[in-house]
Amino acid sequence: MTDTPMPPAGGAAHRFEAGLERRAANYVSLTPVSLLARAAAAFGARVAVIDGERRLTYAALYARCRRLASSLAARGIGRLDTVAILASNIPEMVEAHFAVPMLGAVLNPLNTRLDPATIAFSLRHGGARVLIVEEAHAPLAAKALAAMEARPLVITIGETGIAGALPYEALIEAGDPAHAWAPPDDEWQSLCLLYTSGTTGDPKGAVYSHRGAYLQALGNAVTFGLSGESVYLWTLPMFHCSGWSYPWACVAAGATQVCLRKVEPADIFRLIAEHGVTHLCGAPIVLSMIAHAPAHERRDFPQTVRCAVGGAAPSSTIIRTMEEMGFRITHLYGATESYGPATACLAQPDWAELTDEERYQRMARQGVALATLDGVIVTDPETGEPVPQDGSRIGEIRLRGNTIMKGYLGNPSATEKALAGGWYATGDLAVWHADGAVEIKDRSKDIIISGGENISSLEVEEVLMRHPSVMLAAVVARPDATWGETPCAFLEAKPGSEVPSQETIIAFCRERMARYKVPKTVVFGHLPKTSTGKIQKFVLRDRAREIG
Repeated sequence: MTDTPMPPAGGAAHRFEAGLERRAANYVSLTPVSLLARAAAAFGARVAVIDGERRLTYAALYARCRRLASSLAARGIGRLDTVAILASNIPEMVEAHFAVPMLGAVLNPLNTRLDPATIAFSLRHGGARVLIVEEAHAPLAAKALAAMEARPLVITIGETGIAGALPYEALIEAGDPAHAWAPPDDEWQSLCLLYTSGTTGDPKGAVYSHRGAYLQALGNAVTFGLSGESVYLWTLPMFHCSGWSYPWACVAAGATQVCLRKVEPADIFRLIAEHGVTHLCGAPIVLSMIAHAPAHERRDFPQTVRCAVGGAAPSSTIIRTMEEMGFRITHLYGATESYGPATACLAQPDWAELTDEERYQRMARQGVALATLDGVIVTDPETGEPVPQDGSRIGEIRLRGNTIMKGYLGNPSATEKALAGGWYATGDLAVWHADGAVEIKDRSKDIIISGGENISSLEVEEVLMRHPSVMLAAVVARPDATWGETPCAFLEAKPGSEVPSQETIIAFCRERMARYKVPKTVVFGHLPKTSTGKIQKFVLRDRAREIG
């Protein structure tokens, strides 16, 4: 006779719960700060950050972060106080992503390309008690501070000329390298405040948690193949979604981070060659700059460089060119609200049987959920029900998991709208394929409806980018008395290329797509872009309406 477990008496704890409570030995709140503590202990002598001739080991980075936290604590900065930073991709930005959370405070990286009024709004709305300013952005900071009645404590990196400011390095020098820190009591505690770059109205402040940042770091490291042998080049602004959470991901993997203040193809190639860069991230505009760099700016390098692209689908032309130059493309998709990447386009076994062109088209999909995201679905915008996974029915992408923002600071109505129904509604329209991959067709506001037919601007842009003279393409709706709307193409020519005529471009498109999708208007010139390299279609829509 075998022993049969007896069910618990009424109200008693189950035997797999009784006496098995959380303890200090087996439950610690997740926080990305612990990733740096582990790195310093495990491989303290490894180079963590490279900035020109400057090198910081993991041990030195950890000590500097503790010094900064110590000095800020001595000035009364603590739990849930906001510390803003206005800086380029420099070591101090990496330090801020660890030192501020050590205090239980909230880091607010500011977009260095915004206007003074928006910077001032962010400082006021976020309740910044401290503003760390890099010398290069002192004029912007000074104008923003001048618009504020009560200004925060200002800490300056380099010579800024801002009166009453404290030197950053003096705080590091005076701080305690053995400063004791502890994870938050609750890993749901707020960690970061990131303002979205809205096109109308004031920006919204997405709030991240310690738990979410920790998990996103691991998700990024696994998805992008980061390791202790990796060298990550900062071609992506660290102020954007906290650098897609890569300051934490690189430390989780023990990788080396290489700073780059300004994205210039010559510098990118030089740093790749000099430091053996293995990974970088960026918007399609960054890939386009690399792909079209003149020969005298390029450098040869023996290693394959993994390049993650997000913000918009890369064209098959760009993917082909980058592969030929020694880059391996991974397409990511996400938003500020999802700590950066939420999905990745992962290669499937059947890709080996595809032609290059078919494979490039698959690589441009937004892909499947990262391991640390609970789920991604495509739903009918009207009913909220999942659409069939047939690759043709269009719906809205929705995300769910621990790596979705807590909500928007001080904006409960926007939070409720974004997170209603148990999912984050992205506003991106996509189809859902049988293998689980999602493929964006457009933002809901960018779909062109011509004569009752829906036209995906991304589909038309993909064809336009195949033209040998076109470097960038953006297609928007132009009002039309007969059809309601027609596609209007704004194009940026490749450097040194002869600008084709409108007739040439239209004829090129007619050979490659349905006639109703062909642009009726073609305009060449510089395309307006956001601070993160995204093309500003709202500006182009205004231009399209003004065309006679």
